[in-house]
This record gives sequence, C-alpha cells and structure tokens, in this order.
Amino acid sequence: MEKEEILLQKRLQELAKRSYDKGIYCFTEFLDPAGLDLFFRMEKELKYAGITLFGGAQQCDRRVIRFGNPEELGYEENFPIACIQIEPLQEKFSEQLSHRDYLGALMNQGIERSNLGDILIKEKKAYLFCLDRIEKYLLESLTRIRHTDVRCTKIEEAIEFLKPERQREIVLCPSERIDVVIAKLYHLSRTQSTEMFRSKKIFVNSRLCENNSYQLKADDIVSVRGFGKFQYMGISHQTKKGKLSIQADIYK
Repeated sequence: MEKEEILLQKRLQELAKRSYDKGIYCFTEFLDPAGLDLFFRMEKELKYAGITLFGGAQQCDRRVIRFGNPEELGYEENFPIACIQIEPLQEKFSEQLSHRDYLGALMNQGIERSNLGDILIKEKKAYLFCLDRIEKYLLESLTRIRHTDVRCTKIEEAIEFLKPERQREIVLCPSERIDVVIAKLYHLSRTQSTEMFRSKKIFVNSRLCENNSYQLKADDIVSVRGFGKFQYMGISHQTKKGKLSIQADIYK
C-alpha cells in the first residue's frame, strides 16, 4: 500500500471513530475514484459509524463521505457542499471552454483538488461542486478562464438539470469483456486498452478494476481515466456473424 493510501486509510478510520464516539457527523473532503476504491475496500470495517456518500448531484465521480446517520444521532446535517454557477460575462464573445480549462483556472487559484468536486458543463455555463469552506473565496476570486471573463454565483437550491449529459453509442464486439468494449468505444487497440488495467486507470462502479477479462453487466458504470466515463446498457442483438451489438451511454 502506498503512502497516500495509508494516510487516507488512517483518516477514514479516525473520522469514523470520532463520529461514533462523539455522536457527531464527520465529513471527508472530495475523494477521487482511487480514494473511493480504498473506501469500498474498508467499508465493512467502517460501517459501524453509519456511512453516506454524496457528490452534489447524481452520478458524480468525486464524492464526500459522511460518517453518522440520523437514526443514531437524532438529527440531520447536510453535506458541506456548495454549487457554484460559472458563466461568461458576455456570452456572445466567450470561448467554448472545456473541463480542462475550468479545472486549470481553479488550480491556478492555489486550491487543493480535494476541495473540488465534479464540474458539469452545460453549453457555455459550468456548475462546480466544492466544499463550502472555499465558496466565498471562489465567488470573489474566480473572474477569468483563459481569455473569457466570468461571473460566479452560488446556486441555492438543487437544480434538476444538473445531471450529466449522455450520448448513446452502439458498437459491435465479439464479447462483453471490458477491455474489448473500452477499445471499441474509445477507438483504442486491445494492447492500449489492456495497458490501462495495468496502470490502474479503470474503475467499475467506483471500484478499481484490474481484471481486463471482466464481463460487463447491464448498468455498470465504467470510468476510464484520461478518456471519460460510460454506463454499459447491455446487448441489443446478435448479428448473423455472431457479433454482439452492444449499447453504452457515454457521459459528455
């Protein structure tokens, strides 16, 4: 186990114990897929404290863990997550900004990545989930992304449209093996696809997957670091030559 994993393991154990001993809610920062994979490996050990995960919206990759539950503690406490809308001051003259552009601007503010959750982009606006302790700083300091001047405002209530957009893809594969499907969806060679498993870049349902022969099941959510994420929707039909017509929803 690497040093970062050991530190996170101790952090999770400490938060669970503090919540249970003091009868209070305790929260982590945002955990990335690798951190969530470690948590899931420890879940049985930690579940005595009560566990809830939330990232701000449905299907967020980065999530906060809350230790403690209302049944035991007798009260409710919301996750310390804020949602910030980032929009151009003059949409007509603004650039089409990418996820990398938004994240780069945030990193240039000197913010630690663990304070930031997912960034959802809707046309020329973006919605950032962050820990509420940095909310005020972001509202005041984030004024420009690349060459576009932007305005940041806090979204007070959950917005239903804050769901990742998905695009249905249909590919022909000889099997439901995960390495085969990934290669087809992202136009990679089988060698490139297999190498991602060795490099620990594949996560299935937030758990690290190192088995490149894993058979995908309907509704599995697969994250491919550096390429994106998709939900496997299953087989629509089989061709006369025995190929499987496989459907997957790619998160945009």
